Amino acid sequence: MSPPHETETGAGDLPASAPAASAPAGSNPAGSNPAGSSSPTSAPAAPSPVRSREDIDPRGRSRDRSWPPLPEPLPFPVIDNHCHLDFADGDESLDVHEHVARAAAVGIDAQITIGSDLEAVRWTAELLASEACPPSLHGGVAVHPNEAALHARGMDHEGRALIGLDDAIAEVATLLRGPGMVVVGETGLDWFRTSRKDEAARAAQIESFRAHIALAKELDLPMQIHDRDAHRDVLEVLEADGAPERTVFHCFSGDAEFARTCVDHGWYLSFAGTVTFKNAGGLRAALAEVGLGQIMVETDAPFLTPVPYRGRPNSSYLIPHTMQTIAEVTGTGLEQACRTIRATTQDVYRFSEGVAA
Repeated sequence: MSPPHETETGAGDLPASAPAASAPAGSNPAGSNPAGSSSPTSAPAAPSPVRSREDIDPRGRSRDRSWPPLPEPLPFPVIDNHCHLDFADGDESLDVHEHVARAAAVGIDAQITIGSDLEAVRWTAELLASEACPPSLHGGVAVHPNEAALHARGMDHEGRALIGLDDAIAEVATLLRGPGMVVVGETGLDWFRTSRKDEAARAAQIESFRAHIALAKELDLPMQIHDRDAHRDVLEVLEADGAPERTVFHCFSGDAEFARTCVDHGWYLSFAGTVTFKNAGGLRAALAEVGLGQIMVETDAPFLTPVPYRGRPNSSYLIPHTMQTIAEVTGTGLEQACRTIRATTQDVYRFSEGVAA
């Protein structure tokens, strides 16, 4: 999840062998639906987003809020490993079906939406359990590390009362047993928004991280890690408690050495639009160091929009820009990069060949 947790300055079953749906590049003007992908009027309505991007990223009010055009479709479909559909963004807010339709039009045929505070956790569980949920959409929930510190304190930033950390994690544990849940996350440590010097907040984050590790093992689910400015401490907790069999570093932000350490442990790295940023040379070096073997792709939408649309609204349909950079950095053809990343994602989440709608 991006601001306030990360900022952009920081680092109908489609078989797996089927080609991506085609649509002319740029054929979708901002705010319109791609050809043949209008939101179905007869389908049950999905729950509306619970917040807008500007609620936690006020700087966004002055940015370009128009939706970028659809890119060229990918030559082989991939899965968005991490997005936040509980957020609204853009000059025209898209509903869940519109996000899914635009993504499918360019070869993103499945998505994992992540709920990382209790309001979003409940929203995600409601969506996945509803008749309105597209079959290609899956989810995961957890108490975000920064939220863990607030629950331990008993109040949010506005002074409103929150349930205790143990109760919040217990609710997450219950909802993870519901339909469509495929991952525990995002959990981990964040020493950017929560200072290392705040001993109580630091202890709460570590306690929450360890509880989520245990939960992933109990449910035999993958775990997505949020790691911001905390590489060493994340590694220490994982080594002390033993990482879940399928551990994914969401929006990987480490250098080449840390990337190699993670991969050598058997963990997976998920790259977002940050890998396309001009100031992300170290991130591209990390990707080049480890290659495609344990790599996935994500948006972290609505945040971290890839170049050339950095700062504008983000959605799964913009993954082709990130995939192009991943292919170039690893010296791999785009189709082969897509095939490799899709196979890895399916394996981690134990998706069937016909995961997509």
